Amino acid sequence: MPHGEVAPTVLVIDDDEPYRERLVRAFGRHGFAAHGAANAKEAVERALELRPQYAVIDLRLPDGSGLELVRELKAVNASATLVVLTGYGSIATAVEAVRRGATHYLTKPADVDDILLAFAGATLPEGEAAAKEHQVPSLARAEWEHIQRVLADCGGNISQAARLLRIQRRSLQRKLAKHPVPK
Repeated sequence: MPHGEVAPTVLVIDDDEPYRERLVRAFGRHGFAAHGAANAKEAVERALELRPQYAVIDLRLPDGSGLELVRELKAVNASATLVVLTGYGSIATAVEAVRRGATHYLTKPADVDDILLAFAGATLPEGEAAAKEHQVPSLARAEWEHIQRVLADCGGNISQAARLLRIQRRSLQRKLAKHPVPK
């Protein structure tokens, strides 16, 4: 970075401490002034203090939704470039994240190179694009991921998950007994 130029600031918001710290270190190696926050409240406080040009936001935070945080960070800095990360990708949440002001939406595990491409709005070179091309999941895969997410939200309680999914417990057990549907 040329002398006198200020490093761009990035705020990484994720409750998974090892993952957050790994991203903060990686952004630092790429010339960013990188900072982390473990939850939505801390993220808003840090954003007001730092006014970051970039942010990486986990969709699921212990004290709120990353979608709501997108709106709050845009209120702090309307020109900020925001990338939402999630382990539970869905078209609906991707659309909502972009509607609220996110620049991009990535599924975990995303590395710093994926995030930098999202920040830049870049497309991958032709050879890599074919390898990493995003494909729409099959209906069976989307159902399997949804069941896994609901089950995780219920702490593994099959009866509670079946009630939330509005299916019989035995039907849910049969679906869970199957191997994961290929992507």
